[in-house]
Amino acid sequence: SHHEAGPGQNEIDLRYADALSTADNIMTFRTVVKEVALQQGIMATFMPKPLIEAPGSGMHTHFSLFEGDHNAFYDPAGQYQLSSTGRSFIAGLLHHAAEITAVTNQYVNSYKRLWGGGEAPSYVCWGHNNRSALVRVPRHKPDKGPSTRAEYRALDSAANPYLAFAVLISAGLKGIEEGYDLPDGAEDNVWALSDSERKAMGIKPLPGSLEQAVEVMESSELVAETLGEDVFEFFVRNKIQEWTAYRSQVTPFELRSLLPGI
Repeated sequence: SHHEAGPGQNEIDLRYADALSTADNIMTFRTVVKEVALQQGIMATFMPKPLIEAPGSGMHTHFSLFEGDHNAFYDPAGQYQLSSTGRSFIAGLLHHAAEITAVTNQYVNSYKRLWGGGEAPSYVCWGHNNRSALVRVPRHKPDKGPSTRAEYRALDSAANPYLAFAVLISAGLKGIEEGYDLPDGAEDNVWALSDSERKAMGIKPLPGSLEQAVEVMESSELVAETLGEDVFEFFVRNKIQEWTAYRSQVTPFELRSLLPGI
């Protein structure tokens, strides 16, 4: 663990495990942190963007895929020692990124983080150790083949890890099953590029709001198949209700802008 850039913001790194155990660990961790904070008379929050002028809180998630003791993402002869399987997995994440964003970023507030800068990814691309990209392939030592992995950076700290991991894994496996081709990686700070530069590179934006994310998700066969009909329909209905309630609010920003002096 270490202190991050925002006031009172900390990064906690959990040891790797299988997806279900990791989701359990995240839920346990959140509960313990909140309870201990209450005992100390303070509050801990996993809200994606609690402070306007500070970085949001993500839940960067690292994936690797093992066949027995062999890391299927590792190929010593591949670029960045990344195998064709690993490249197709990342291609699946990118191809289905917009469809799964309503699950990985499930609240209205989630999009204040995604589009608020502070190393939060807003565009669908990948890069080698590029922290502005949606998917990052971290550096690792040449003799550490089992450490070859992909990091998905859009996920935020308020996500339901069970649902989020399910759709992320499904997207990656679909890339392997269908043999998706991985586009060229982004080497530049994607945030610093102009819209025309990103368009020329084929880099598309993530949904800009919960409303947009739900609209894309509603037509996703992959998400519907992964979550199952009942969960899928409930999730969509719940998120539409949340967006409708949010849209009806008159915010302090509007009051300051249109009713100055109040």
